[in-house]
Amino acid sequence: MKPSMSAKLDQLTQRLQEVGDLLSQPEATADMDSYRKLTREHAELGPLVALYADYTQADNDVRAAQEMLADPDMKDFALEEIESAKSHMAQLDIDLQKMLLPKDENDERNIFLEIRAGTGGDESALFAGDLLRMYMRFAERNRWQVEMVSASDSEVGGYKEVIVRIIGAGAYSRLKFESGGHRVQRVPATETQGRIHTSACTVAVMPEADEVSDVTINPSELRIDTYRASGAGGQHINKTDSAVRITHLPTGIVVECQDDRSQHKNKAQALKVLAARIKDAQLREQNAKEAATRKSLIGSGDRSERIRTYNFPQGRMTDHRINLTLYKLDFIMDGDLHELTNALAAEHQAELLAALGETV
Repeated sequence: MKPSMSAKLDQLTQRLQEVGDLLSQPEATADMDSYRKLTREHAELGPLVALYADYTQADNDVRAAQEMLADPDMKDFALEEIESAKSHMAQLDIDLQKMLLPKDENDERNIFLEIRAGTGGDESALFAGDLLRMYMRFAERNRWQVEMVSASDSEVGGYKEVIVRIIGAGAYSRLKFESGGHRVQRVPATETQGRIHTSACTVAVMPEADEVSDVTINPSELRIDTYRASGAGGQHINKTDSAVRITHLPTGIVVECQDDRSQHKNKAQALKVLAARIKDAQLREQNAKEAATRKSLIGSGDRSERIRTYNFPQGRMTDHRINLTLYKLDFIMDGDLHELTNALAAEHQAELLAALGETV
């Protein structure tokens, strides 16, 4: 373990003691906000400090065993103890580095998932519908809720553009690496000669912004237009100007919402999506700068980057960022994304560990 890392862990151990002392005082619950912050900090530091205590104990075991090497009767035993303790320390060192990695404050947030048809015409719109079903099935597997926010239907099925809100603990942490270009290779239903076509969609995963602190939207910088909703929705949805289009003038971001009969509800939902898009743009700019120093673009949110190919004739999915190919496309399209999302998270963690190794 590097001295700088050891010094940091010593500081955190001292901080845990300080927090414990503060919580033990009779007046600790006088300020409930402060009390909650302290209990949360104590819960976060506890496992880390306990792991560091295990590391320190293993280090002491090595030192004690080394002192026994001079005794011929104890030498073999001491060598075994040293080897075992050092192996344990090596694993503890890795675990401590992982726990010291910076946490993404957005990981536990709900998300807005946006899918847009790209090149490929009708086939692209159909694939957008397939992608939406894939993510909705993944949400079901995680017991998350899905709310339709806005949809622009295609004439042949699928979507030109669709936005849903996914509500559930850890939604952003599991799906944040899905942003980018998704390419599909298959024989479209409309293809009479059996030729394979290539189409593409773009996916954007945006953490839901906190309305109070995350994004400040000046009402004077918004242009709000209302219009009559189009498409499916029954008789009532099309009778009034319930659909809302909001343009954020400084960034040019445009959000439309027409899913509800109420203009007020559509406006409120559109403002949430707008805040998420502004926050997402800020995150992508920040992450792109960080990714410039790394090997891959995981986490950069670069929408122009083709991140994945779904090849239906061969039954395979390839994620180009981590060179992962899985021959289980039917399962993946049915929402079985855990192997994929775990691999992407592991690669991202490896990058962070590499960066930590350069600085710690």
